[in-house]
Amino acid sequence: MTFATMLPLARRAFGIALSAVALTLALAVLVPALLGFQRYVITSGSMTGTYDRGSLVFDRVVPTTSLREGDVITFRPPGQAGLVTHRIVAVKVVRGQRVFTTKGDANRTTDMWGPLTLHDAKQARVAFHIPFLGFGIAALSDRMLRMVVIGLPALLIAVSTLAGLWRDTSPEARASRPA
Repeated sequence: MTFATMLPLARRAFGIALSAVALTLALAVLVPALLGFQRYVITSGSMTGTYDRGSLVFDRVVPTTSLREGDVITFRPPGQAGLVTHRIVAVKVVRGQRVFTTKGDANRTTDMWGPLTLHDAKQARVAFHIPFLGFGIAALSDRMLRMVVIGLPALLIAVSTLAGLWRDTSPEARASRPA
C-alpha cells in the first residue's frame, strides 16, 4: 500500500474514532440528564479516594427524610458561595429538626460550618460518578477552548467542502467527464 492510498483510510479511521469519542462523551452526559440526574464536577481534593478531583458525579434529588449517615450529598454550605460534595457522618434531631454533620472523606475533621440544616424538602444525593470526565466538562467552561472545540471541526468541514468543489470544477475534472 502506498502513502496515497493509506491517507484516505487513516483520515476515515481518525474521523470514526473522533466521532465515537464525541458520541460516548455526549451520551455519558446527556443520558443521565434525561433520566433526571444532576451533574457536578469535583474541583477539590476533599473527597479524594472516593471521588478524585476531576470526577463527574451524578446526583439524584431525593427527599431529605431519606438521607442517612454514609450518604454523599451535594449542597451549598452556609456562608459559602460554591457547592460541596461531602459525606454525611452524623444525623441528629435538634429541636424537632434533622441536622447533618458532613465531612470530606480525605479530611481529618468534620466540616467547619458544623451541623447543617437542610431547609428544602429535597436534596441532591450522589448516585454514581465517572472519574476524570469532569476535567473535560470544566475545560469547556473556558470560552476560547469552547470556540476551538466547536470552530475547528466546522472550519475543517468548510475547507473539505470547498476543496471538493474546487476539485470537481478544475479543468482536469471537466476534461475527464464524458461528454
